[in-house]
This record gives sequence, C-alpha cells and structure tokens, in this order.
Amino acid sequence: MRPKLNISLRCLIAAVVLGACLPPLWAEAQERVRLGMNCPLTGSYSAEGLDQVRAARMAVDEINAAGGILGREVDIVVRDSSSDVLQTRFNVSELADLGCVMIFGGSSSAVAEEASDICQRRGVLFFATLAYSTSTTLEKAHRLAFRECSNSWMAAKVMADWLNERFAGRRYFYITADYTWGWTTEASLRQVTGSRDQNVHPGLLAPLGSVDFHLTLERAAREAPDVLVLVLFGKDLALALAQAEAMGLGRSCQIVVPNLTLGIAERAGPRAMQGVVGTLPWYWKLPYIYDYPRGRRFVSDFFQRFRRCPSTAGASAYTIVYEYKSAVDRAGGFEAPGVVRALEGHSYRLLKDEQTWRAFDHQSIQTMYLVRGKPAGQVLQNPRWPECFEIILSRPGREIARSEQEWIAQRKRAGLLPRLEPLER
Repeated sequence: MRPKLNISLRCLIAAVVLGACLPPLWAEAQERVRLGMNCPLTGSYSAEGLDQVRAARMAVDEINAAGGILGREVDIVVRDSSSDVLQTRFNVSELADLGCVMIFGGSSSAVAEEASDICQRRGVLFFATLAYSTSTTLEKAHRLAFRECSNSWMAAKVMADWLNERFAGRRYFYITADYTWGWTTEASLRQVTGSRDQNVHPGLLAPLGSVDFHLTLERAAREAPDVLVLVLFGKDLALALAQAEAMGLGRSCQIVVPNLTLGIAERAGPRAMQGVVGTLPWYWKLPYIYDYPRGRRFVSDFFQRFRRCPSTAGASAYTIVYEYKSAVDRAGGFEAPGVVRALEGHSYRLLKDEQTWRAFDHQSIQTMYLVRGKPAGQVLQNPRWPECFEIILSRPGREIARSEQEWIAQRKRAGLLPRLEPLER
C-alpha cells in the first residue's frame, strides 16, 4: 500500500509539475526591458517632468509597436524626483535594484549629477534630459553618463554676440538659482559679457522653489541695470517673469533668460514673455521652419495624443529613448560598455538637424537658438499652437561648445584626470 500524501504536499507536487510544463512567469518578465525615469512630477520643475514622461512613453509605445529593442518589449518605471537630491538618491538606487538597464530624466543639474554618480557606481547607463550646468559633463562627468540637452557655456556663447553688440559697457544685474546650474550659468554669462565685477554688476541668489520675487526685483530696480539676467528655471522663472512684468521692469531694461522652454513661456503668460530674450535647443516650431520631417511627425503625434505641443523637455526624453535603442541595436546587446562605445562619437538626426555624442565628455553637440518672446497679441491668436518665440539667430554646436583642450584644462584645474573612467572589458 502506497503511503497517503497530505493535501498540502499533493498541492506542492502539482505546482512543481505544472511549473515544469509552463513557461515561468519570471522568465516572461525578464524578457521585458526596463528603463528607469527619475524626473520631477511635483515641485518647481513639474511641468518639465510631466512632458518628459509623456514623450518617453510615446517613444516606448512606438518602439514596442515596431518590435521592441532586439525583439524585447520595453517598460518605463517612473519615479518622482521633486527636483530633490536626497529623493533622487533613493529613486535611482531603487531603479537600479529593479534591473533598469538605463536611467534618464531630470530638470535639475544637482539631481542629474547625483543620478550620474550612482549610475556610474552601479554600472548603469544614465542620460540627462534637462541639466544645463557645465559641471554635469565636465567636473562631474562620468563614462556611463550622457547629456542630451545643451549646457550653460553653450547658452552663454549663443547670447554673447547679441548682448555685446547692444550692451557692451552697460550694467547687468543677476538673480540666480542657488545651486550648481545657477552658479555655472551666471559665471559663464559674466565671462562672455565682461560683467564679472560684482561691484559694478551685482546679483542675488534665490533658493529653488521661491514664489515671491518682489523684494529681489525691487532691489534690481533700484540698481537701474540695462540688462536684468534671470538665471532661474521652471515655475520659479515663470513667477519671476510675471512679477517683473507687473512691476514694469521690461520697459526699463532688457530681460534675459539663459534657458527657456515652452512650459515656462506658458506659465509666465504672453505679456510677461514679450521681448524677453533667451536660448533653447529645440522648440516645436523648428521642424516646420527648417523642414525636419521626423520632428514634424513627433509634434503632430504628441499633439494628437496629449492635446498640447511638446516642449524641449519632451523632445529630449523622446530623443534619449530612441538613441538608446539605436545604440543597443548597433552594440548587439544591452551591456553598458558596448552601448557606451556605440554612442561615443556617434552622429544622429531625429527631431532637428545633426547632433553628435561627443566622445571625450559625452555632451550632445547641437545647434542652439537665440529667441525672443513674441508680442502677446500674436501669441494669443492661436493658444492651442502657441508660437511664443521668434528666432533671432542660431549657432552650430561646434562653434559654441568648449573644445577638448579647454575641457582638459578645466579638469586639471579641478584636480581631475583629463579623461573619463575606463570601460570594463
């Protein structure tokens, strides 16, 4: 007589037999590729973060519909950074633990640099979307990190000729976000405009998340500058612009904004934006002005899906997803060293003209645009397709980026090696 098995033992055996006959669920999950996204969905830069998520998910849906990456479907795991370094430290570590093969996002250079440090230690590829501080691909550069957007030095160089032609020898006043992007952007602009003497060209620092700029703007007004430089971003900048417009500052001086986006212009409003001069690497109108078919399709599809035009933040996230896929395809696998090698020195065209992932610092070298806010009446004619900016001039990336020799010299002054970390074999 065979011994009787109790019910729990019989269930265990049945589960083992069934498991041997069916593909395991964990294997199916492993077949999907996870991309991690750390971006601000709350806080001062939330509008930029939301556009990144929208565009990235759109790119992933398109890629999955076309067969995925190397035949594997892609998922995005999103975490809210709140533009906070400590929250980013937790988020990026968690995303790496979840097996994300690439992590991207950001609308703060401090956040991007923290994410970059963690990804380098964990052996995970990182892409910065909106992170303009020069340090991100200079003193804080890593071999596994790439920056798709422009940087502070490039923005300053685009503005230099225009400002120096009109305001040489005139007085500047700076209101600057008190973290790495603000500091490096102000320093870059002071250098290219000859306004380094802070006794002649004073400035004030503003904490990230400031909501009331009246006292700061009143101090600026008392100095009677010819140029008011607002080194602010996101909601902070929109509020400062709206308050400056209410005080009439735009009538007494030229307001200059180093980094603009569509989201900032929409938040500030067309009256606050008119006549304001700044830079951007991409704007939804560019594909129509310069005839970039893929860019036009992106704008059209984004509008159909989300009933709004995409911003620079969205364009950057969308480009990163596609560029990662392209590099994995060229490398023939997902291992980070191979993907890095496939990216370094690679030139591509997606939503605009040619861009290049520069090999020595991993900065995306690309055309930059100097723009000015259009008259409010023109912008309000078609609010669903807001044409907020007119293009004053453009400069190719090779003319405005620091050279390799300048980059090496800056690294040496900071006590760093004149090259990025070696890749593992």
